[in-house]
Amino acid sequence: MFVDNVKIFAHAGDGGNGCVSFRREKFIDRGGPDGGNGGKGGDVVLVADRNTSDLSDLFYGPRLVAKNGEHGRGKNCYGRNAKDVIARVPIGTQVYLLGEVTCTKKTTRYHPAAAQEVFDPDVNVGMPYGDRRRVAPLPSVIAEGERTILADLVEDEQRFVLARGGCGGRGNTTFKSSTHQAPREFEYGEPGEELRAEMELKTIADVGLIGFPNAGKSTLISKITRAHPKIAPYPFTTLTPNVGILDFADYGCVRVADIPGLIEGAHTGKGLGHDFLRHIERCRLLLVLLDMAGVDGRKPWDDYKQLLAELEFHNPAVLDKPRLVVANKMDLPAAKKNLTAFRRKVGQASSLSKSTPKQRTSKPSQTRRGSPQMLVPHRTLEISALESVGLEKLKLAIHKALA
Repeated sequence: MFVDNVKIFAHAGDGGNGCVSFRREKFIDRGGPDGGNGGKGGDVVLVADRNTSDLSDLFYGPRLVAKNGEHGRGKNCYGRNAKDVIARVPIGTQVYLLGEVTCTKKTTRYHPAAAQEVFDPDVNVGMPYGDRRRVAPLPSVIAEGERTILADLVEDEQRFVLARGGCGGRGNTTFKSSTHQAPREFEYGEPGEELRAEMELKTIADVGLIGFPNAGKSTLISKITRAHPKIAPYPFTTLTPNVGILDFADYGCVRVADIPGLIEGAHTGKGLGHDFLRHIERCRLLLVLLDMAGVDGRKPWDDYKQLLAELEFHNPAVLDKPRLVVANKMDLPAAKKNLTAFRRKVGQASSLSKSTPKQRTSKPSQTRRGSPQMLVPHRTLEISALESVGLEKLKLAIHKALA
């Protein structure tokens, strides 16, 4: 199962408490304090990994809880630091903070007998941990229902500390001085951070392939790249985005992402909805693949207008990306006639078109199917993915557009 959105709970470990101890050895009278400091709690760390394809690991294990640091001991023994919890996520993952970051101090029964002259378990003798952080804390106050982006992991092995573990408390050795030679003070460990976060995967690809179901996207990406998606003569065979590598003659290569098919009304939840459109937000070039033969009884010019309308409903900024129009299934008899009508209705000016702010309306909510910004002129590229016709010209156009 492909997972590109998941909500998780992260809790870093608490720091260990400081120790109260005095040196006791034969022939050494009043050896002085020797209580060690507590260990640091474990962090919750996210690491971008190119070998991880989706967020399914976090979907099945959404609780990331690190261990606490060990308490300090006598003879100046420091507590052991807890190990970090490392979660590997795919490159292109964005992390959002949900709610607020909390550091809750839990009740503790830690009570060294040497912390007071007369032992009384009901007396709280420890000192709270002082705020000695060197880094600014994460934002802690957020309006309900809003999300604040914490990190955008776009490079391999990029690390981000999602929740920081608490530092260990100091033992009584730290408090000794020339005028205070037998300190009984110690510090409790600092609590670790606790938060809820949402992760979204936005595939990093150079070219985004969009089109209606059964337009031939899976066939095309299998012909021009080394990807092996599922191919069948019925709609919605592609249920998850597929990414393939397109090699050029000059030994360069680009990543091509095949997005599951869109239909009219996808923004209202029809078909697969807008669940996977976030994966084209990082693409530099869009390939609009049209079934020019109208095998499913649709008109190519209507498909083109509806596709651009659904893109604008998702994110109007996507329309500012350069795009190529690719006419597929040109080996079928009706394709030539439909291509002529498509060029007449939509227009043709250049092989690479980019909508400008003047061509778009000021408010996306006013956009309607057939509005002027939908009719951006293009030189349509003619191919037949099934017969491998016109694919070299298509590769050349992609290379030129991305150069």
